[in-house]
Amino acid sequence: MEAVKKLCTPSSSRAGHQEGGWEVVVDKKDIRVWKRQISDSQLYEYRVLGSYNDVTPRQFFNVQLDTEYRKKWDSLVIKLEVVDRDANTGSEVVHWATHFPYPLFSRDYVYVRRYDVDEENNMMVLVSRWAVQHPRVPETQEFVRVHSYQSKMVIRPHKSFDENGFDYLLTYSDDPQTVFPRYCVSWMVSSGMPDFLEKLHTAALRAKNLEVGIHDYTGVIKSSESNRQPSQERLGAENTHTGGPGHIYA
Repeated sequence: MEAVKKLCTPSSSRAGHQEGGWEVVVDKKDIRVWKRQISDSQLYEYRVLGSYNDVTPRQFFNVQLDTEYRKKWDSLVIKLEVVDRDANTGSEVVHWATHFPYPLFSRDYVYVRRYDVDEENNMMVLVSRWAVQHPRVPETQEFVRVHSYQSKMVIRPHKSFDENGFDYLLTYSDDPQTVFPRYCVSWMVSSGMPDFLEKLHTAALRAKNLEVGIHDYTGVIKSSESNRQPSQERLGAENTHTGGPGHIYA
């Protein structure tokens, strides 16, 4: 994160400037987006550096993990659920189906996610990666299955997990199993990604103001002396979080 911040100087934030293969494609007050072509591929990986001062890191972290809440604020979601969980490591298998721009078929993903709160280094980490196979969610003709996907986010509070203000760094790539027209790729990067992050920000604001109840995922983090078990607490609402402990198929 600190290395990326150094790229945000006036001389290095010009649109189109490249550093280590990264090209600036969005440069706004609270968000910067880079893209870099993946070696031996026509695909790109993306990197987003952003900052918010009106929500807490804990709310931003929880909103991203709460599958039930995302169904309400993300209109592109068709299906989203935790289908399996390893109680010892906290790893979860997630099935996510989402609309793609017309006339493309909808896509679905089956991937493993893990998350942690590092109090010593004052940061939160959320990693979702590598599409996997799972007996509960076989491929169907309803969706195009995406087999390559990874997303990594680090959240660093300005002060603490429960005070407003934090920076985040997101890196993301996937293979959507199709070749997008150039204009479509440009729109997704310049408009689609910032729009999604703004929806995420708005959802976090609503959670902060207790307009909705969300699951407290920081309660899942295991201590050094005990196994990691999911918290049953939902903030301001009945617990509807699903997905019991079980074997992770990866």
